[in-house]
Amino acid sequence: MASRGVPPGPYRATKLWNEVTTSFRTGMPLRKHRQHFKKYGNCFTAGEAVDWLYDLLRNNSNFGPEVTRQQTIQLLRKFLKNHVIEDIKGRWGSENLDDNNQLFRFPTTSPLKVLPRRHPELRKNSIENFSKDKDSIFKLRNLSRRTPKKHGLHFSQENTEKIKHETINEDQENSVDNREISQEDVEEVWRYIILIYLQTILGVPSLEEVINPRQVIPQYIMYNMANTNKHGVVVLQDKSDDLPHWVLSAMKCLANWPRSNDMNNPTYAGFERDVFRTIADYFLGLPEPLLTFEYYELFVNILGLLQPHLERVAIDALQLCCLLLPPPNRRKLQLLMRMISRMSQNVDMPKLHDAMGTRSLMIHTFSRCVLCCAEEVDLDELLAARLVSFLMDHHQEILQVPSYLQTAVEKHLDYLKKGHIKNPEDGEIAPLPIYSYCKQISAQEFDEQKVSTSQAAIAELLETIIKNKSLPLKEKRRKLKQFQKEYPLIYQKRFPTTESEAALFGDKPTIKQPMLILRKPKFRSLRY
Repeated sequence: MASRGVPPGPYRATKLWNEVTTSFRTGMPLRKHRQHFKKYGNCFTAGEAVDWLYDLLRNNSNFGPEVTRQQTIQLLRKFLKNHVIEDIKGRWGSENLDDNNQLFRFPTTSPLKVLPRRHPELRKNSIENFSKDKDSIFKLRNLSRRTPKKHGLHFSQENTEKIKHETINEDQENSVDNREISQEDVEEVWRYIILIYLQTILGVPSLEEVINPRQVIPQYIMYNMANTNKHGVVVLQDKSDDLPHWVLSAMKCLANWPRSNDMNNPTYAGFERDVFRTIADYFLGLPEPLLTFEYYELFVNILGLLQPHLERVAIDALQLCCLLLPPPNRRKLQLLMRMISRMSQNVDMPKLHDAMGTRSLMIHTFSRCVLCCAEEVDLDELLAARLVSFLMDHHQEILQVPSYLQTAVEKHLDYLKKGHIKNPEDGEIAPLPIYSYCKQISAQEFDEQKVSTSQAAIAELLETIIKNKSLPLKEKRRKLKQFQKEYPLIYQKRFPTTESEAALFGDKPTIKQPMLILRKPKFRSLRY
């Protein structure tokens, strides 16, 4: 009953719905049941359906073990409403289903939902079409100089010779060392860099219909990275966009319970529940989820990465996507995750719900405040719960500022300013290469390139250690020994023999001095 896996792409929530309904329809055991002195064949009770579907969802990597029995009942109600199932008399369309012995069966009609037509605006504004703008072409040519294969793209250089002369002239015009970079140039670089990193992390040949490039607001990214406090939480210049003071006080009270009661009010029985309800009411009353409606498809696609062997990839993807949020939303998300994470781990926190533990209560209460679709989607609650659970466990890393992104942008802006870059092989100034077009490569080629790129990066790291003259000899030996242990094949390729390794340190083989051949003295006999 494990998930077959729904790859990233448009309308992933609908595809997941079709996967779950198909699995339920084909796997749910059917048998004869008796009700009111009458026998019914090929049916099941609501309780049996809850048991089977609950087990299915918990073992499905798209939903995980955080799924509750109540959420399973809610999904079965959606099944009844959407005619995935019907009661034994053929009635459907309501959500009248409970965890009991009421009988249900499968209708003869297909439960699968038809995927919506692709949105024309997203096709029109895909990354490929977006890059056709003249200024963007110049930027992409400069920015992609060293990363075509790294990001799963194959750049063809056909007709390069034909336009070589024209290209050099253009480069000469743009290669002035003091070329001014406009604010618009800076913003386009930010947009391009974050999109190309995101495409690489998600492992898709194109971000078309996953996110519209125009949904990436560079000003938000730049603000979220530059304006943070010592804890990495966004600081807002316009305080009217911030959480109300009374909400902040209530959140601080529960986050630090029982060490801090910032409100200076006497506590009473049920005080913590009232404070929690106050916070919940505020977040439930927000006009849209913290991850916004427009990024719904993006975050639903990332949910496919929330698997044990892809945990690192999911963290990296979420780290970038959360930078896209408007600063007020990012700040609210950061403070909310800090609070519910601390509360769920606080052994001194009083019980806030009679039937639920603190962690389950946090997920159940705030999941739809974090992620939901503008148009109700039947799997919204399960998908949101899965995402919030992961955010709670990894929020410190996900919501921190990635330094590598700032470095990448600064390097590419420097490329734009100079127009020409020194060729590391011959030390000369070489014009930037021109690529006539991009074309999509196969999934197999993409996987091969990912492996080769990773190995090249590791080999480059080894060279960095070797060439680091400021590193003490003892420390360099230690690092190389550690590298050899982690990546023996790459190390062996660089140092195939012990002599090649010894040459790095200038070690001379220790040659023992030949031992003196001492002749044994001949003892003359004392006898005459």
